[in-house]
Amino acid sequence: MSQPSLIFSDLRFPEGARWHDDRLWFSDMHTGQVFKANPAARTLEEVAVVDDQPSGLGWLPDGSLLVSAMLQRQVRRVTPDGRVDVFADLSEHTDAPTNDLVVDGHGRTFVGGFGYDLYADAPRRPGPVFRLDPDGAATVVADDLVFPNGMVVLPGTSTLVVAETWAARLRAFDVDTDGALVDGRVWAELPPGSTPDGICVDSAGGVWVSSISTSQFLRVEAGGRVTQTIEVPGRCATDCVLGGPGGTTLFLLTSNSWQPDDTHVREGRIEAVEVTVPAEGYAR
Repeated sequence: MSQPSLIFSDLRFPEGARWHDDRLWFSDMHTGQVFKANPAARTLEEVAVVDDQPSGLGWLPDGSLLVSAMLQRQVRRVTPDGRVDVFADLSEHTDAPTNDLVVDGHGRTFVGGFGYDLYADAPRRPGPVFRLDPDGAATVVADDLVFPNGMVVLPGTSTLVVAETWAARLRAFDVDTDGALVDGRVWAELPPGSTPDGICVDSAGGVWVSSISTSQFLRVEAGGRVTQTIEVPGRCATDCVLGGPGGTTLFLLTSNSWQPDDTHVREGRIEAVEVTVPAEGYAR
């Protein structure tokens, strides 16, 4: 594995990384901006500005971009012609911030929620996972996770894997034909002290985990075996995604802090490193 190279800097808190239509997409949570980037040309295009903290990103079958608006507990939709509206309002279901999201192959969106106000140092409570149907209707499909965060659907399956930040583990559920989450189980226990934030999955079903407070990116297999570790000393490892021409470029998103008051120095950045196992959809 090569050494990471700097791609973008002068960010605050890059999050919600996705590789879509041959471009790197991500949110800068503490500026409200959503970007589409060309890593090869080192260019950034602002796609939308959200009057909130944007986090997870996903796409509906019609090409509309979904953005998790955390503090207002909404999911915003950016249509292909650039209009922004509210796709789903989760405020009646939770009084705490929402978090990352993923859209499955049936156009259903799964969104996690903090469960409590982390920013106000409130006592910890279990966090929910919501399912948003293609019309935006919301249903609570799980309510007992320990700070649900990054999510992926494993390649070729209907298995949803969710990072539980304060439990140092990845939880898995099967998504049934009605969109319910069934057979909840621990998919991987992570090394003690790990704090999984954003995650992505490769074509072999291995999950790359951003461990925000231990300054690491870990590749983990089902059962918990760690096959690779990338250290980013002194950095908050916020998110990661596989992409690039061959699907083997792992983009590493980091910041100096997760607290909005500390990121005004704009030390957030995105680096890239070449790995062996590509993203889903690329030949090995």
